[in-house]
Amino acid sequence: MKKINYIIISAALAVSTSSCDYVLDVEPTTQFNEIAMWSDPDVADGYVIAAYNTIADHSNLRSNTRRFYDAYTDLYKSTSWDQYEHMYNKNLMETSKFGKNNASDFSIWGEAYTRIKRTNILINSIEDKGAKFGEQWQKTRIAEARFCNAINYWFIARAFGGAVIRTPWSGIKGKTDDGQYEADRNRARASEAETYDYIISEMKAAIEDLPLKWDESKYLGRATKGMAYGFLSRLALYAHDWETVVEAADKCKELGNYDLVADYANLFKLDKDAENRKEVIYAIYGKKDITKFEFDSKMRPFGDGKVYNTSANSMGQIVPTSELADSYEFKDGTEFDWSTWSKVTDATGKRLEDPYTYREPRFHATILYNGATWEKRTIETFVGMNASIADGADAFKEYVNAGSTAGHTCTGYYMRKYLMENNSEWTTKQSWITENVLRYAEVLLNKAEALAELDRISDALEPLNQVRKRVGLPAKTIADAPDKESFMKILRKERICELAGEGLRYWDLRRWKIAHEVIDGQTVHGVRIARRASGSFQYTQVDCDGGNKRIFQQRYYYFSIPADELTNNKLCLDNPGW
Repeated sequence: MKKINYIIISAALAVSTSSCDYVLDVEPTTQFNEIAMWSDPDVADGYVIAAYNTIADHSNLRSNTRRFYDAYTDLYKSTSWDQYEHMYNKNLMETSKFGKNNASDFSIWGEAYTRIKRTNILINSIEDKGAKFGEQWQKTRIAEARFCNAINYWFIARAFGGAVIRTPWSGIKGKTDDGQYEADRNRARASEAETYDYIISEMKAAIEDLPLKWDESKYLGRATKGMAYGFLSRLALYAHDWETVVEAADKCKELGNYDLVADYANLFKLDKDAENRKEVIYAIYGKKDITKFEFDSKMRPFGDGKVYNTSANSMGQIVPTSELADSYEFKDGTEFDWSTWSKVTDATGKRLEDPYTYREPRFHATILYNGATWEKRTIETFVGMNASIADGADAFKEYVNAGSTAGHTCTGYYMRKYLMENNSEWTTKQSWITENVLRYAEVLLNKAEALAELDRISDALEPLNQVRKRVGLPAKTIADAPDKESFMKILRKERICELAGEGLRYWDLRRWKIAHEVIDGQTVHGVRIARRASGSFQYTQVDCDGGNKRIFQQRYYYFSIPADELTNNKLCLDNPGW
């Protein structure tokens, strides 16, 4: 046996355990090595920990940008048509990219059911053998597995609606329906409402047997009651179970003792991981030289290529849009508007000289803009007003169809959130930044939304204003949100500003059933900044979709079921419209 210092896929911290090397790669299947698994509780734990890999399957940062889901929305823009192994622009503009049995980059049905089957079989094994390590050990590990499977089913439900519910006990032989028998293969889909009822019931069942905390010297980062309640606050939003959202949010705070950290920007800095645990409920933690993904090399501003003597053509692959940048208020809470920004005054009463410096903290933590301080230089997205004036180091380049900007921004902005600032090794060591999967700030916004849906607007303002207070913005009042409609407008913008780039916007638009309004027939925008000979700038809003109108058909709310499932499961019916 030798000590494994990090199991990379984990909860609020990287898990340390004592086990054999192969445990890191364990995927529970019908071929359990029973002797090895049940010879030692730490080895068995390796199989349990492997169930958490389902969350990494949907990593926002680690999937070669294919699952940077915010790029399917109005907030971020791919700078290529279909290069870089992602196809955001094509998928948003060509109906042929979504079709019968083809959910394109959202084709997670088979992947999720593979996880579900493995985890169900794991639960059966723990039921049969786990008592040898004690009844509480057994109950806790089953609870962890059920926690993971609730999330698995949520991944299915948010893309496809109703799921085929297969549990560790639904097989005709009383165990997992693993496909060995005809009756197990053929199962009808539950309705969407029934699926979410099952998801919520599984998470609640898991909570019953999860611990309040783990021994931090050995098990830091695994699911706890407070953590599971945090996830439940998210899952119940999709079920429109508002009472459960509110209760779960309160229990998350009570049992997990979570709160907001003082500095929003620190939440996305690797050296702040320890203090961020106050707010970060679940994260995927990396470790230098072990975790390697290419977020920095694909997202850094073009000018970094020269600074680090590396090719910049593959950088700047996804960039923020004006739809995102313009959502952020000024420090005093004034709404941003291109037609009036120059008339706004700062805290000293002086009129603003640029549209960016006097913005609220989340803007500066999320976006690199012309004039931003970045490492040891200043970001320069401007172009020369005429040929005699040189373009900036990070200059804007117009987006064109069937091509790419070769690493330049096409919106006038670059990503900042999650870049490893001042890390000079990104060209050789790649990225290993911590990815926040669930934060307490989201839980507060979940609660605010649910309270508004319950027509408790005054109560809803409290958690909303907690989030705003952290970044120094003035509180919203009942005069700002006298009814649910006006509150939801504020809430949706607050979720944009707080959670941009964290993978939730696309799914928010779907669950609100407004994706067709925000995406279909629309284009995203940027700002072309031209530098005059005097050094001043001219700001021009530009279309960044090459003249195309984006597409989101009503049927996209429920993607088509894969052909394998429809062929092998005679009782499974496809979604309407396909």
